[in-house]
Amino acid sequence: MTPQLIVFFVLAALAVLGAVTLIAARHPIHSALALIVVMVALAGLYLLQGAEFVAAVQIIVYGGAIMVLFVFVIMLLNAGEEERTSLSRIARVAGIPLALALSGFLAAAVLRSSHAAAQAPVTAASTRGLSMLLFREFVFPFELTSFLILVAILGALVLAQREN
Repeated sequence: MTPQLIVFFVLAALAVLGAVTLIAARHPIHSALALIVVMVALAGLYLLQGAEFVAAVQIIVYGGAIMVLFVFVIMLLNAGEEERTSLSRIARVAGIPLALALSGFLAAAVLRSSHAAAQAPVTAASTRGLSMLLFREFVFPFELTSFLILVAILGALVLAQREN
């Protein structure tokens, strides 16, 4: 086993563990911290792929700015510990088989695409090329995302407003 493969498995396990903790945590702040762990692990995986710019953006934008926004909204809403309920009958009957089917479909898609990915050469894009692509080709989805984040903040403010 090469050192890169060992680091990959450690980062992948950390990302999966963080994702499971994100879902299983009862307190919203703990979920936000678990999401930060996932974001940092993904940045490490990007570094292994040679995408230093994407890794830096992952940490700065998602690990920093977006997570500060999440924590701010959680604190603004004064969200407490989540109450646990038992699974509904529909969730047990339909959800578990659908989750297994989706997992099988994704595994089959990854196995099919791994052969094609092994044959395609990997090319590194420059930061300039990436920025031109982002701000010329994908400017509408980029601005739409920022608008959706603004609407989410306004929605949190409306929900947090207390009646006098």
